[in-house]
Amino acid sequence: MFQPKNLSNYIQWLLLSVLATGAIATEAIAHKVEISGDVGGTIHLEPNDNPQAGKATLAWIALTRKGGQTIPLQQCNCQLAVYAEPRQKNAAPLLQPSLKAVTAEKYQGIPGAEIIFPKPGAYQVELKGTPKAGANFKPFQLNFDVTVAATAR
Repeated sequence: MFQPKNLSNYIQWLLLSVLATGAIATEAIAHKVEISGDVGGTIHLEPNDNPQAGKATLAWIALTRKGGQTIPLQQCNCQLAVYAEPRQKNAAPLLQPSLKAVTAEKYQGIPGAEIIFPKPGAYQVELKGTPKAGANFKPFQLNFDVTVAATAR
């Protein structure tokens, strides 16, 4: 049985180990996951989920149905929109990048787009989708919070 002092020491050791290796800390930050109905989406922004203002960023979203089946762009009427945060009710999107099918990691044909965030700060990337004929998933809306860094000089 752990005593409070021992538990505290154990937690501190575990935290230091994780931070020192970066293994879990990096993975926790790397991809952002959202769920809407029976669809889940994982967003990734190049490079290394650290987009910079004024630079092209390839953003891709791995869409999966409950159970893990991938939803390719060809099965989805998807629209991507980028909003400044804090997002005002009924605000128009700053950007509406065109989606294209991309292959990334183990995913093929998933929705992706090149985004150029105008300035550093907080944004929300929204992906809405409905199934095309023959596809089997519920309409969805996924909202991902993104922080954009200043351009490195």
